[in-house]
Formats: sequence, structure tokens, C-alpha cells
Amino acid sequence: MKKVVIGFSGGKDSTLALFKLQKNTEYEIDSLLVTLTEGEECVTSHGVRFEMLKLQSESLGLTLREVRLPRNCSNEKYEEMMKEAISQMRDDGVTQMAFGDIHLQDIREYREKMLSETGMTALFPLWGMSVEKVSKEFINIGFKTILTCIDLDKLDKSFAGRVYDQDFIQDYPKDHDICGESGEFHSFVFDGPNFKFPVPFELGEQKITPDYFTKKDRFLCIDLVPVSRRR
Repeated sequence: MKKVVIGFSGGKDSTLALFKLQKNTEYEIDSLLVTLTEGEECVTSHGVRFEMLKLQSESLGLTLREVRLPRNCSNEKYEEMMKEAISQMRDDGVTQMAFGDIHLQDIREYREKMLSETGMTALFPLWGMSVEKVSKEFINIGFKTILTCIDLDKLDKSFAGRVYDQDFIQDYPKDHDICGESGEFHSFVFDGPNFKFPVPFELGEQKITPDYFTKKDRFLCIDLVPVSRRR
């Protein structure tokens, strides 16, 4: 079998990509690769606490590989640190890395180019599916996810903290990507068919963060606070 690492954010698309590969006997899932922001202990760009990712990986029964990026990390530094992480993966027998991208060609080409320079191959289990099909499949399989961050330039603030379900789809603006591929939102999956237990959490503080380039207040994030679970 081919040994694969999943480029993982804790969100719905990377989780669905993981699930599809777990159902494919050609692949062995080695681990989940997550990027964190130093000093914040949260998933880069998503704002989810690392504690939540650790609970999620425990429920999924998979190891986390961590890349800790400095704040305001340049692309050059990002690539340098990712290549170091990939080198370690190759030493561990990993030959491929999978991503949950669906249709953004420039992102795919960037990932393929970066991996080709390391001798590894990129996999895209969701590639070419319509966002409507991805959305429907994700819900019908039984995954449960919550929106942790939204772009206020694209979505009403009421979408923050909502569960991604049929009611959500009904209310979602028809002129936006239902999978959030254009940055409309980020999410965190807390239960599903490949989870050993639902990840327990409470909704915490909401905060608005600025756009990196314009400095304008733009992103509304809601904290997911981990809670103890009964064993």
C-alpha cells in the first residue's frame, strides 16, 4: 500500500478526503499534517485551538504531525518549513500527500509544484466533484461540522457557529460557494463515521480579526472550547 499523509485543517473537505482514502485499499493513512501559528496554539488561518485538533485526531485514531509557523510567515519561510516536514515524512516511508481541494486550479498547481521538488506526489480525492455533490455527500455520510470563521464581506454574521446541515444549505447565499472554497468560511468537524467519539466542545468568545492586506475588520471567528468527555 502507498503511505499517505493528509494535509489537514480539521475542516470538512480535508476530513472527507481522509474518509475517501480510508475506504481505498491502495492507501495506508500515516498521519495528519497540520500547520499551527506560533504563540497562538491554533490552526493557521482557521483559528481553532490545537487542543481541539488533538481531540479530533484521537477520535480519528491518527497521529498529528505539526508544522509551527511564525506569525506573519512569508511564503518563502512557509515553503522552507514545509519541505523540512516533508523530508521527515519521506524518511518515514511516506510517498504521497493528500489535500481536500475541490476546484481551485492555482492552489492545486502550487501544491503539485512544491511536492514535485521533494519527490512526493499530491493526491486530490475530491477533485472535479461539484461543490453541491461534495456538500450533499458530506452530510449524507453522517459528518457533523460547525463554522468556526466566516468572511463578513461574503456572509452574514449569523452563520458563525452554525452547524453545516441541510438547513444551513437552504439558508446559504446561492451566489457563494457552498463548500467555502473561495474563503467564505472555515469549519471544524466534530463527529462522523470514522470518529470513535464526538469531539466535545462549547461555543466560546467571538472576535473579529482584520484582513492581512487591508487591515480592515473582516473575519468573524468563534472559539471552540474543549470540554471533558465521559469515558
